[in-house]
Amino acid sequence: MKNSTLRVTVFVLLLVSALALTVFLFRGSLSVLVAEKVVAQRLKLEIRQDLTDGLHVGLCGAGSPFPDEKRTGPCTLVVAGAKLFVFDAGNAATRNLAKMGVNHGQIDAIFLTHFHSDHIDGLGELVLQRWVSTGNAQPVPVYGPPGVQKLVNGLRDVYAQDQTYRVAHHGEAILPSSGFGGEARSFDMGTAQDMVVYKDDNVEVRAFSVDHAPVHPAVGYRISYKGRTVVLSGDTRQSAAVLAQSKGVDLLVHEALSAPLAQAIGDAAVKVGRPKIKQLMKDIIDYHASPEQAAETARDAQVGYLLFNHIAPPLPIPGLEKAFLGDAPSIFKGPMRVGIDGDFISLPAGTKDILVSKRF
Repeated sequence: MKNSTLRVTVFVLLLVSALALTVFLFRGSLSVLVAEKVVAQRLKLEIRQDLTDGLHVGLCGAGSPFPDEKRTGPCTLVVAGAKLFVFDAGNAATRNLAKMGVNHGQIDAIFLTHFHSDHIDGLGELVLQRWVSTGNAQPVPVYGPPGVQKLVNGLRDVYAQDQTYRVAHHGEAILPSSGFGGEARSFDMGTAQDMVVYKDDNVEVRAFSVDHAPVHPAVGYRISYKGRTVVLSGDTRQSAAVLAQSKGVDLLVHEALSAPLAQAIGDAAVKVGRPKIKQLMKDIIDYHASPEQAAETARDAQVGYLLFNHIAPPLPIPGLEKAFLGDAPSIFKGPMRVGIDGDFISLPAGTKDILVSKRF
């Protein structure tokens, strides 16, 4: 009996060793097979496949100009039924949208709040990938206040040689030159407080002026779909316009800057001989809202959920979210969250549900 058990053990060990040797010898080929399956699965992904009909909002960039591992440059994805919209395009917009399961070629439109560099420095890559990924024959519409035409034209000039190379290499059938770049769709608020800038049977996107002086123009957006509504504040001081647009909305995505944390960075900079940073930290406070002010807006507007984005300064140490919020939780008693990249809020049509998840 013992000899039989020993023979079985030896056989199993030899079999395992043989399998291990086979895997080792053919590891390159096996890796390629695995990679092919992974790529096929990713190419097949399409974010709308696993979403219920409704309004969905994802943070493809929850940060500000400051480096933050959890929060890249400003970018918000909005899925409204069958429509895919992107609001602002910070430095990691293209990559984070891919992580969320977005096929860049199916982006219907891009909307910009203003032209600070952190809101547009990923736009060139995003527009290029929207063209290349599916060979779009039409450029992507890029909505924004006056100045958007200059920006879109400038990006076309910057990428003009790249366009020439790609079309020459792949051919018009694969990459039609007509789909290159963006199509600027400028809207001028003038003296109006707000205006509809996009509308179809079920979706309405309304722009409204905000106070980000000396940056002008600067706008926020209100997006509605089948009775569900979200407001994106854009960069702004505490604003009566944001309050007015947010009355009773399901979700308010509001920027916020913590003055005490910004001051701490300034004080630290002085200690290491970089006094100009202290002045920069002082300057940025006056054209952003504090978490407490955003909470006041959410409370007075009676919103369903408050999601903070454009988080400044960075929060690299666990526990800083609480310091960042300050007194905000005592002001707004509803649910709130300090956003990070990948956060996803779903507002299913025909319900009052607010579902919070992560896409990556």
